[in-house]
Amino acid sequence: MALSEAVLDKVRNLTIQPGVYLWKNDRGQIIYVGKAVNLRNRVRSYVRHDAKRAPKVTAMMSHAADVETIVVANEMEALILENTLIKKHRPRYNIMLRDDKTYPYIKVTVQEDYPRVFMTRRVHRDGARYFGPFADAGAVHRVLKLIQRAFRIRSCRTMQADRPCLQYHLHHCDAPCVHYITKGEYGKLVEQAVDILEGRDTGVVRRLQEQMEAAAEEMEFEKAAMYRDQITAVKVIQEQQNITTVGGGDMDVLGFAGDAGQTCVQIYTIRQGRLMGRETFSLENSADETAAALTSAVLDQYYVDGVFVPKEIIVSAVEDKEDYERRLTLQKGQNVALVIPQRGLKKKLLTMAEDNARVLLEQRRLQWQHDTDKTSGAVEALARVLDLPRLPERMECFDISHTQGIETVASMVVFEHGRPAKQEYRRFKLKTVQGKPDDFKSMAEIMGRRYGERDWPAPDLIVIDGGKGQLHAALPIIREAGCEAPVISLAKRIEEVFVEGRSDSIILSHHTPELQLLQAIRDEAHRFAITYHRSLRGKRNLVSILDHIEGIGPKRRKALWGAFKNLDAMKAATVEELAAVPGMTRQAAENVYYFFRLGTDEKRKVVENKADLQNV
Repeated sequence: MALSEAVLDKVRNLTIQPGVYLWKNDRGQIIYVGKAVNLRNRVRSYVRHDAKRAPKVTAMMSHAADVETIVVANEMEALILENTLIKKHRPRYNIMLRDDKTYPYIKVTVQEDYPRVFMTRRVHRDGARYFGPFADAGAVHRVLKLIQRAFRIRSCRTMQADRPCLQYHLHHCDAPCVHYITKGEYGKLVEQAVDILEGRDTGVVRRLQEQMEAAAEEMEFEKAAMYRDQITAVKVIQEQQNITTVGGGDMDVLGFAGDAGQTCVQIYTIRQGRLMGRETFSLENSADETAAALTSAVLDQYYVDGVFVPKEIIVSAVEDKEDYERRLTLQKGQNVALVIPQRGLKKKLLTMAEDNARVLLEQRRLQWQHDTDKTSGAVEALARVLDLPRLPERMECFDISHTQGIETVASMVVFEHGRPAKQEYRRFKLKTVQGKPDDFKSMAEIMGRRYGERDWPAPDLIVIDGGKGQLHAALPIIREAGCEAPVISLAKRIEEVFVEGRSDSIILSHHTPELQLLQAIRDEAHRFAITYHRSLRGKRNLVSILDHIEGIGPKRRKALWGAFKNLDAMKAATVEELAAVPGMTRQAAENVYYFFRLGTDEKRKVVENKADLQNV
């Protein structure tokens, strides 16, 4: 796409100040975010015709239609703003840690009087300590289980209780909610847990050993057994961290490997000179990128606020080294150095991380090739069995979800070359059938809305979740919209396939790749639809719940929904966070906060009392 003369004129007249630039496509979507010391020079470099320009830049500029700039005071502010905008918009052409928003962390709420420990997939600037991200959620659950067994730290949301819960009786918590342990004693347990999570050997096992022996001498055998179990749990945690002495203090080592457009980064975690573990991540949109650009992407997305930052980060190359060191130093509160080693121990560690990244990349490449061969075979088999005019390289599948006609929604999922293309997924809130279930009418509406859109790519095969009736409801609308793609429906009962123009159904053999492909896209459409339906139903239920809280009317209810999005987020909010919502008072915030901490019977009384008052 050629840039208009107006956009080119805008580029020629940009400021020479530092800032951030955002390239947008013709729909106004942000496709790339970058930072610049000199905005004019940097942005102009994109519009010059340069034979040496990277293929990714050429591809990006073929979709670019406009550019927006944000001026900041200095390079440091540009770096921070760029990182924020990339996380917010996840542009198509920026390097991204794959699915980085879903990686789990261990969170310790050290800002609370009685901290709790649990797994989270979100990192906030809330004063808590975060450990991770981890590539394996199973490992996180195992560590959490051992932490609770060893240090008996609470994991519950609220301290409002009149008796200890089951976790206390299982010896997984010391019940600070009912003051079975002092704040000072509990704080020491939390400090020990944090030390273990940081990989620090602060004599935790030795102290527990001494406490166990002292308890045994005092004939307190139950307490001695408790210390014994704690020692066992701590040792298991340390063993799971795969501790190997390598020397060098606290550092992380970033090793990259790339091939055929795929990039893998291996991050070694070294604490007090011991290799505690390693995490492996894939990088999207990383083809033809330099090692320095890859390092910048990881520094931006891995070391988020609240995550532990070591004193040294070992890398092979880095852009804007001083700016990153200042940002990380500010985050840690101590000096942080980015080191590019030339020889010695750190160079050996970097080489080891890079070698391991190459091995893992090759393993993933072989797995990817195996999966590709498998999915390609399924696509070809499906075309053959259904006698399609061409390979169904783009398949679209639709499903409808509702509860007795309430909050009726539809999903469209797309498979390209036999694989989910999640960036192409769409969801629809249906307009013509609210309040009464009518799957045929719903399907007709969704077909009209989808295939009335001329800008979307045409499918090679359309799959409807349902039987012959759903197929007949969809076909006229699809054809009226000018779409000539083959249409089939897949009925769940015996996995019958109904095809346009055939009176009888096709029964595909079980466990064949073509049936598995159809089942996969059908099940994915169902998952996507029901997830959207549940989110809307949750919003409706949230509105219903808030109706029963004193001081919460329509305006405050709407403001709360806009601030917290879902019920879990609102339940977890503090009084201060609730009071900060526009239109909320301190009293209204306390009413919401304490309502969510009532027992079921107490909530029922509140609801009944309000109903009685309204009926007076």
